[in-house]
Amino acid sequence: MQDDLMPGQLLARGVCRHLLHHGFVTVEELVPTSGLRLDVLALGPKGELWIVECKSSRVDFTSDRKWQNYLEWGDRFFWAVDADFPVELLPEGTGLILADAYDAEIVRMGPEEPLAGARRKVMLQKFARHAALRLQGFRDPGVTASGISP
Repeated sequence: MQDDLMPGQLLARGVCRHLLHHGFVTVEELVPTSGLRLDVLALGPKGELWIVECKSSRVDFTSDRKWQNYLEWGDRFFWAVDADFPVELLPEGTGLILADAYDAEIVRMGPEEPLAGARRKVMLQKFARHAALRLQGFRDPGVTASGISP
């Protein structure tokens, strides 16, 4: 299975495994609004929402022009990179997670910017629907994010 995953997906797997040890459940590739796709959205034991953007290389990071648009969709924002990534490229004031395909370590907490109640409700509903559709897709391969495939 590992051979089927892209480098960023392998980082996401390690991040999700690590966050589970902290009581967080996660979904990958959630779309909060048209044109944005979160690599990992984590839901914590107290209802907190963390966004983790996985970057597998310098080019992957420098080509990302949308990351600041992600900030308004979670309570904290993190970058997840591997041990060889030049972390000095990452913006100050963001969280940092070092990861590989099997685990991760939170090196720096992202600042907390609590979501407004209405935005939190929307994101919790998106999280739940995304997770439910993924689970249903495992049980029924004809189900996609947009419904039943032809």
